[in-house]
Amino acid sequence: MSSHHDHAGSNAWQAFCALQHQAQIEKYRAWILGGVMFLALFLTSAYLSQFSPGRIVEGMPKVHEYIAKILPELGVATFREDMAYWFYAFPDWMVLLGETLLMAYVATLLGTLGAIVLGFVAARNVGPSRGLTIMARRLLEVARTVPDLVYALIFVFAFGLGPLAGILAIAIHSMGASGKLFSEAIENIDLKPLDGLNAAGANWVQGMRFAVFPLVAASLVSYSLWRFEINVRTATVMGIVGAGGIGQELITAIRMLYYEDVSALILLIVITVSLTDMLCERIRHGFIGKENLS
Repeated sequence: MSSHHDHAGSNAWQAFCALQHQAQIEKYRAWILGGVMFLALFLTSAYLSQFSPGRIVEGMPKVHEYIAKILPELGVATFREDMAYWFYAFPDWMVLLGETLLMAYVATLLGTLGAIVLGFVAARNVGPSRGLTIMARRLLEVARTVPDLVYALIFVFAFGLGPLAGILAIAIHSMGASGKLFSEAIENIDLKPLDGLNAAGANWVQGMRFAVFPLVAASLVSYSLWRFEINVRTATVMGIVGAGGIGQELITAIRMLYYEDVSALILLIVITVSLTDMLCERIRHGFIGKENLS
């Protein structure tokens, strides 16, 4: 009897080892196939986009040449005068920077409000109906798929040059991107509080307000602040199509070959974006109770 059990156990162990070996072979095959596909896609993309190390090596001296042109000449003895000459239009540029920040703020606010409404409707687990959920998801896809510069071109044509076109363009794109994140955050919640309110006779709006929203509020604030950081950067390039902000001054300086103006404007934009990122990070950590994070 013992020999029979030992033989059965040995067969079971051999079968288990065989299955493990087969699984390892399948895993290696999948890795090899994935690697081959990745390499093929990379080489095809590099060929079609004319990407090559040779072109990068050839172009790097030109990048260095351009950087050398836009950097100002600052002397130790004449440092104050040189800085004043470099930032000769500082007050006007600060006004444009303020305009850029206001564009990003208003666009983020409008986009977030739209994203909250559509995000709740688009969430598969709490949407009011399947038809409305599908419509909301398609609308969010269109809003975030079309580049914001394309929206800006359309609105510049419709409303003329100025910040309004940039605000509307950024707001629509923000609504699409944030709406997707909001709906995914809602889909990951525990529905027990909502089930309790529904059992008590609450309607859909009341269920979203008192059961779902408190569970995702921290995530929505975090995503919204992150979106504002992105929109500050986006607002700086809206000037390319005449949609206002400091980006319009930057593209003018680039086109007119005002080299030192280009470096001064880029430096102001970098400082502004960095300060905005740090401020949003502090607000976000404070809101979610992580003030002591380093």
